[in-house]
Amino acid sequence: MSTAAAKVNRTGPAKPVRVIAILLMLAGLVMVVAGATTWFTVQSQLADERITVSEDADWFAGEKIDGPLTAYAEAQIIEKHALESSGGKTYAELDREDPARQTVMNGSFLRASLFTSVVSFGIAAMAMGLGVVIALIGYAQFLLARSLAAAPEAAA
Repeated sequence: MSTAAAKVNRTGPAKPVRVIAILLMLAGLVMVVAGATTWFTVQSQLADERITVSEDADWFAGEKIDGPLTAYAEAQIIEKHALESSGGKTYAELDREDPARQTVMNGSFLRASLFTSVVSFGIAAMAMGLGVVIALIGYAQFLLARSLAAAPEAAA
């Protein structure tokens, strides 16, 4: 077997594995950056609203709402306040003419908005976590490609 043929055989299986490995590492990096960008954008938008958790909340009372836990805590206390104002009835249970209906509706809208932020933080964290895992898989595959390329040399 000629030297040129040996080189083709040696790099043949390793090259596609290496290309896929690099693509996986890049995809992982993109996911980490996208997740971090989403996290910090949502955090910034919440902080810009200058909302604080109500003083009577079970957790984080008086703290600035700028993360998933504080947003969740405020959503919980809004529900408590809305139910107190309506005598324990939800929006759907109130009569159309009930004056508490508007307060409960506003509370529902605020809670939905806060929960959207909580979900956005979760998706951002998931994207970052999956990005790290995908990048690590790509790195492991890159090391595998290296060993595939070196294996014929060791056998020769």
